[in-house]
Amino acid sequence: MGSVTSTWQEPLPAAAATATPAQAAARTRLKSIDALRGFVMVVMLLDHVRENWFLYMQVSDPVDALTTSPGLFFTRLASTICAPVFIVLTGLSAYLYNRSHGPRDTAAFLVKRGLFLMAVDVLIITPAWTVKMPPTIWLQVIWCIGICMLALAALMRLPRGALFALGLAIVCGHNLLDGIRLAPGDTWFVPWAMLHQRDLIALPFGAVARTSYPVLPWIGVIALGYCLGPWFDRSVDALVRQRRLLLLGAGMIAAFVVLRALNVYGDKPWVHTGDSLRTVMSFLALTKYPPSLLFLLPTLGAGAILLALFERAEDASWVRVLAVVGGAAMFFYIMHMYVLRALYHGAYAIYGPDHGTVFGVDSLAWVWAWYLALWVPLYLPTAWYSRLKARRRDIAWLKYL
Repeated sequence: MGSVTSTWQEPLPAAAATATPAQAAARTRLKSIDALRGFVMVVMLLDHVRENWFLYMQVSDPVDALTTSPGLFFTRLASTICAPVFIVLTGLSAYLYNRSHGPRDTAAFLVKRGLFLMAVDVLIITPAWTVKMPPTIWLQVIWCIGICMLALAALMRLPRGALFALGLAIVCGHNLLDGIRLAPGDTWFVPWAMLHQRDLIALPFGAVARTSYPVLPWIGVIALGYCLGPWFDRSVDALVRQRRLLLLGAGMIAAFVVLRALNVYGDKPWVHTGDSLRTVMSFLALTKYPPSLLFLLPTLGAGAILLALFERAEDASWVRVLAVVGGAAMFFYIMHMYVLRALYHGAYAIYGPDHGTVFGVDSLAWVWAWYLALWVPLYLPTAWYSRLKARRRDIAWLKYL
């Protein structure tokens, strides 16, 4: 998965020597956005390593707190921040692009970018996961971001207050629709499966599409990200913005704790299991597909806090490393998918299936070992591409990766 809009954050002159103080400050602030995007890539890699080497121990969403091992549960839980942060940053990046290009160009770029991402998910990402006939087309997070961009292109001309109210209403209210379930053959089944019901859609010639990321709640998230944009205007003092982000993040996490404790709305109920750890796991087991209100509150809240902290630590070397990865997020996403699948198929060819029909490691420790071992090999080409994008802004297609 990935927010792939880092080039939207380049409305300023490239040459530092000609930058005004206001432009330099704006460019520094944007480093924190790329750093947060890079941090999400770091976390996402762990989850995708788990998916490849633990195929025989898939974790569903919501995570089953009563049966999943604690180690696997919390490894999976770490990745829940990824999609919400990517999509809210996509909305924020769209605002920053609009600030320098205007609504017409921004809407046009959103449409082109959105269609490009939808094509990438179907034609490049799906084959990385599975190649079979007739095909199963996995409409996952890249597809979802693409649709969200198309939706934002249509909605961004609304007054900011109206767009904020719409985004908030979708994020907070969409769980009221959870009881609506349609079956294949029903009149509105296909659009409903795209919007809010994770399901299979029959396609011609026996193919099927899996709506892994129903998009309605995510449209609310991208709208709220766009509305966050004025906090990043050049006229806003950095300390004021950071304080706002910290308060917003803490408030969202506190709202999650209170609403989750009440156990009345926003997700499936949690239960007292008689085991303290399992009870905590039940409390934290939240629905991602589609994302519930209670799923979005702590993940977006944590993202707001991290964004403030990354800006405060902008001169740290580790923030610069994360920003490099975040500056070439789409390149990293496609590359890591194919590297992981090549490693998996290589291991399968050498060792064969040892867990039914799939190959897999026997310990979660091996998942973490593979994760740590892959970082330098994946970082080096990503850093090369990130530098290439920054150096060759005259090559238009580079911005799409």
